[in-house]
Amino acid sequence: MRPLLLLLVGLAAAADPAAPAPAANPDLAAGQAALKAKDAPGAIAALSRCAPAVQECTWQLGWAYWQKRDWKKVVDTWSTLPADYPELSGNLATARGQLTASGLAAELKATAPATFTSAAPAGATLHLRAVGDMMIGTAFPEGALPPDGGASAFSGVADALKAADFTFGNLEGPLCDTDQPSAKCSPDAKPGSCYAFRTPTSYGHWYKDAGFDVVSVANNHANDFGDVCRDQTQTTLDTLGIRYSGRPGTVATWTQGGQKIALIAFHANPVCNDLNDLTTAVALVSGLAAQNDVVIVSFHGGAEGSKAQHVAVGHELFYGEDRGDLRTFTHAVVDAGADLVIGSGPHVLRAMETYKGRLIAYSLGNFSTYGRFNLSGPQAVGAILDVTVGADGKFVAGKVLGTTQGGQGIPALDPANEAADLVRVLSEQDFPTSGVRVAQDGSIGAR
Repeated sequence: MRPLLLLLVGLAAAADPAAPAPAANPDLAAGQAALKAKDAPGAIAALSRCAPAVQECTWQLGWAYWQKRDWKKVVDTWSTLPADYPELSGNLATARGQLTASGLAAELKATAPATFTSAAPAGATLHLRAVGDMMIGTAFPEGALPPDGGASAFSGVADALKAADFTFGNLEGPLCDTDQPSAKCSPDAKPGSCYAFRTPTSYGHWYKDAGFDVVSVANNHANDFGDVCRDQTQTTLDTLGIRYSGRPGTVATWTQGGQKIALIAFHANPVCNDLNDLTTAVALVSGLAAQNDVVIVSFHGGAEGSKAQHVAVGHELFYGEDRGDLRTFTHAVVDAGADLVIGSGPHVLRAMETYKGRLIAYSLGNFSTYGRFNLSGPQAVGAILDVTVGADGKFVAGKVLGTTQGGQGIPALDPANEAADLVRVLSEQDFPTSGVRVAQDGSIGAR
């Protein structure tokens, strides 16, 4: 978001150095003050008095509607600005995406049957395996691609990944071949100060060959190179037959063993299905639950790093960004009809709990993250989560299969299964009454 700027009206008399400075537009100033105070109604009232006559008032009025998550009014307001207005294009596209998500939520509700009768065979179960963050090499910056073109990315874990009805992971960054500058990192950014990923599209088949059937593209790296790379990512996944969810309103749906399945992925940013927009999130999940046997929610949220192993109470902040109130979000989507919730984002393993008979895994950590990730301490410990859910969506059985990453980030199964030990401790500490129990062999059960 561009910083709020005071708009000066009138022209200083160039020939008269003693001429008084022009006064700030009082409505714009009042609107900016209200925005800073998170008083969206007050900002709207003030800025509406000077918009559309003053373009800066129109721009800030859009941000006031943004605070209220009134996406239609954001789009309507900003659409009156010139197409070349600074920073309009990307932010208007984001608002339009969220308007699409809101429209989908309303459509799902309107078209949902009064009740949903499953066509799945009696006693049907669904067996899946899931992992956390994946980025198997990046062309930005130079020198961060593996020497074998990604061929060994999953060679040590592929058999374990395929041992399920379907396999899921978080695709951390786009699959893209463009040479355009990063939409995130400036060319003069100091090494280590900014991280942007761009994996060649040719690497996509390694995900397919390893057994991945569906992925999340909802995370803080999805938009590193803008819409061009997001489009190339989706085209590549479509070509490979890998389903995905991430952009506002996108949902992966398919039928497995007679069961209708939907997976929707969220991130703490409106360029994706937004976990901080709880109203829309609940409406989306509720609509999907009315039309599917099993609804899986993926989220990418929470603080990052070795100090972020615990699930906070309330909102988590990371470098000033609101990464979500994850306890509230996960419980709300289960209340709305989600049957399994799978988290990523902190780059470390986190606790697991059951809520209303549904499993919630708050973070599966780093799984296959080549070259650009910190893989020291707890950030080096990953997991493959094995889960079976019943025809009613309830958790039936599960297991934590520990993984490690060798070299610059090649995953392998961990015979010591340190991941199971971590999940056991964290689940006990963070959720003493609802955390999962983890046996010595990594199998998990509800309390």
